[in-house]
Amino acid sequence: METEAAAAAEPGAWTRRLRARAARPPRLPPLAVEGKLTRIVGLTLEAAGCSAAIGTRCAVMNPDGSAIEAEVVGFAGERLYLMPTESIQGLVPGARVLPKSRVYRVPVDESLLGRILDGRGEPLDGRGKLLTGTTYPLQGEPLNPLKRSPIRETLDVGIRSINALLSVGRGQRLGLFAGSGVGKSVLLGMMTRYTQADVVVVGLIGERGREVKEFVEDILGDSGMQRAVVVAAPADTSPLMRLHGAMLTHSIAEYFRDHGRKVLLLMDSLTRFAQAQREIGLAIGEVPATKGYPPSVFARLPQLVERAGNGERNAGSITAFYTVLVEGDDQNDPIADAARAILDGHIVLSREIAEAGHYPAIDVQASVSRAMPAIAGPAQLQWVAEFRRMQALYQSNRDLISVGAYQAGANPQLDAAVQHYPALQAFLAQDMHDSQDLAGSVRQLSDLVGSFHLPASPGNPASE
Repeated sequence: METEAAAAAEPGAWTRRLRARAARPPRLPPLAVEGKLTRIVGLTLEAAGCSAAIGTRCAVMNPDGSAIEAEVVGFAGERLYLMPTESIQGLVPGARVLPKSRVYRVPVDESLLGRILDGRGEPLDGRGKLLTGTTYPLQGEPLNPLKRSPIRETLDVGIRSINALLSVGRGQRLGLFAGSGVGKSVLLGMMTRYTQADVVVVGLIGERGREVKEFVEDILGDSGMQRAVVVAAPADTSPLMRLHGAMLTHSIAEYFRDHGRKVLLLMDSLTRFAQAQREIGLAIGEVPATKGYPPSVFARLPQLVERAGNGERNAGSITAFYTVLVEGDDQNDPIADAARAILDGHIVLSREIAEAGHYPAIDVQASVSRAMPAIAGPAQLQWVAEFRRMQALYQSNRDLISVGAYQAGANPQLDAAVQHYPALQAFLAQDMHDSQDLAGSVRQLSDLVGSFHLPASPGNPASE
């Protein structure tokens, strides 16, 4: 203090300090440069006269003073391409475009449990505003793959055929592949009710609006909603809202995982997410590559899916199930094919099985869990192999058996398959209101395979 007082007492000291302060530029907020709306094609807005980064939110002003929110999704030269999050009715040429903030973070915390949100993160349940104090990035932050915990713990999903034959690991990501009307939603509902998880995060993306209320009231119920968060972006919302809804679903799941929770993430559907990105890509002039899907779709899919899975050691986990709509029951559909490559397994639902009145309509031969060898014991893997072999043997000779062309006694292995086929089918069937735990499912599989009493043959583990 004495040194400062002495310096201030020197002749001209205050003058020098005032001049130094005057030379500093004032700290003013950056100027917001407005643009104007120059063109609308479909749902794509073009603006000129302003500069904004990809992902920036903009307000497009109506003549009555109200604003429509849009996001920058591309640019060409001095033109910005924006995608609205709501109806564009009432916009006029030359409307003011005001860049606002960038959409990077969304509010998340424990208060989200029991709430139903839209793609923006705004409540749909009429229970007032969210009172959250923590934010998470909407786009997510990639984890170091070497720091992820490996999948070592089996998850009980309450469905016998999956528990025993397609065992799921905690932190695994699987796809439910099916055409329309073969029981995807019912199977998701069973998993929601019966899976052992601390938190359930549900993303209803691009599906029918009526399914939102049905899922909340009929499937989750009051008790289920206490540990659940639902994000709904139905088919009648804009493509951008559907993208945001899917990303928000994962941001919420990431928050609970990072706080040590075991999260079950259900997203219906991954196909609608891809179609939303296709709409945006084609609208801004991206060239379609595979059956109308531009390259950005196949870049977005792994970016979204990789956000699920186990966290770092001693953290929580996100076990994710994504429904994949197989158009025309074509398993080689571009989105289905891409999803199979990036997921840790796939469960195929068959229309033929569903039409026979068999539910859940899981085609075990076409399904696989890639984490199963790491989480199931050698005995269970042997039982699964014998179950699959027996079922495949019957299916490959089904036509001969149906027309009576097969004569019993010609093939002892096939005779055993014919004899035990009804028991195989009974094992795969399960009522939607019935829960089968993991230990009981494996025990029933062991009892079933043990009852085969197959004749000895090379490569038959049950006969050794």
